[in-house]
Amino acid sequence: MPQGSFTPRSSAYLDALTQEIEKKLQRALASPSLRRNLLQELFTDIALEIDERAKDIILSGEDEAISPAEDCIYDQLCFHDVLADYYVWVPESGKRILDLIVQLWSQSFASHIFALLFHKWLFEVQLDNSEVLLRFSSALVQGATNVFWIDIQSNMRRFESLFIYLLEDVALESTRLNKIPVQVQRDLYLLLSRFIFFYSKVDKLESFLRQFPVFPNSFLVGGPADFFVIELADQLQKLKVEPVLLHYFSHIKVLKGMELRMATSTRLKTCLYSFTSPGGPMYPKRVVRHAAWDALDFLFPVGRYPRHLISLFFRLLYPWEGIRISIIGDSSKLPNSLQKLISDAQEKTKDNFRLQLIVAVSSEYAKASLRSGELRVSNFLLWQLAYTELFFVPALWPDFGKAEFAEALISFQQRLRRYGRRDL
Repeated sequence: MPQGSFTPRSSAYLDALTQEIEKKLQRALASPSLRRNLLQELFTDIALEIDERAKDIILSGEDEAISPAEDCIYDQLCFHDVLADYYVWVPESGKRILDLIVQLWSQSFASHIFALLFHKWLFEVQLDNSEVLLRFSSALVQGATNVFWIDIQSNMRRFESLFIYLLEDVALESTRLNKIPVQVQRDLYLLLSRFIFFYSKVDKLESFLRQFPVFPNSFLVGGPADFFVIELADQLQKLKVEPVLLHYFSHIKVLKGMELRMATSTRLKTCLYSFTSPGGPMYPKRVVRHAAWDALDFLFPVGRYPRHLISLFFRLLYPWEGIRISIIGDSSKLPNSLQKLISDAQEKTKDNFRLQLIVAVSSEYAKASLRSGELRVSNFLLWQLAYTELFFVPALWPDFGKAEFAEALISFQQRLRRYGRRDL
């Protein structure tokens, strides 16, 4: 926004707003008992959308006045958007506010206010003191984190303009990015990694990963994609708002094809798997569980059917008494959470004797007994097949899905098990 766009009328209005902000900050400084409430009230005020009267003064004064902030849609123009631009082009107007915020640095909402009002100023005004620059840039990352979480909790995007500026005008613009210390650059990228799905900027992901800074522990963690996925997985574990979770899952398929280290892939897989169970620790609703299953199956198709079958078996049979559960095959490829569930189930049912459920994991031997409608068994588990109810389907193993499995269960329910006895 060019400086010439600020007309005398709009400048006078913004100066008046600045004076009101100063007064509230001074009151907060002078009243320790009211400090938090006053700062919260000020944060709420500058986050408000500009009303029609204010728009008329700011945007339609003499000589067409100023245009809306570049990062903000006209209908959602907020006070902090205009003030952030104003303090860049008229730095002396915001100096007193900045001094007061520094005195209130450790207070709640101080970093919120700083991030909203001075995020552009920090990158446009030359600061020669490295300690001050470190303090201000660190406060910006902290304040941005706080306001983005407010958007998450309310499932609104009132601070999207701040996110877009930090992503497109800072992270993807090396000239501005290099103005802040390297450590803060890394913190900024980790912050943006957590919220890039929420603000639907996945179209910038490829460029974002190319610009990712080098971390000192890269040899242990991996490349940019590994850092991004780790932050994303941690973010998913913290989300409690159902629509936000679903929004993240709707974008997560862009991770398909990323080159990740095994530890990172396992971490993501375990994270997604934690949302597929109706129980703790997440207690997700059905729609979230289905979205997590879809994401898990899309990103990790290998082992898809064993995952679903084992999950279904445990949900159906775990509450029953007298059933001994045995797992054969290679279960090491399953997520750690599922391996623990398997181990617990086997340990708790090891002394049961009424029925034994044997589940083959990561084994290809079952193909011979199910493939192409062949009405025979192979030499696989012949001893264990004694008195086993057999069910044959024409579908090939890769096509054996939920419908075929449900058909098998229904068939089993309709049978009378005699174990070699004759009906009397």
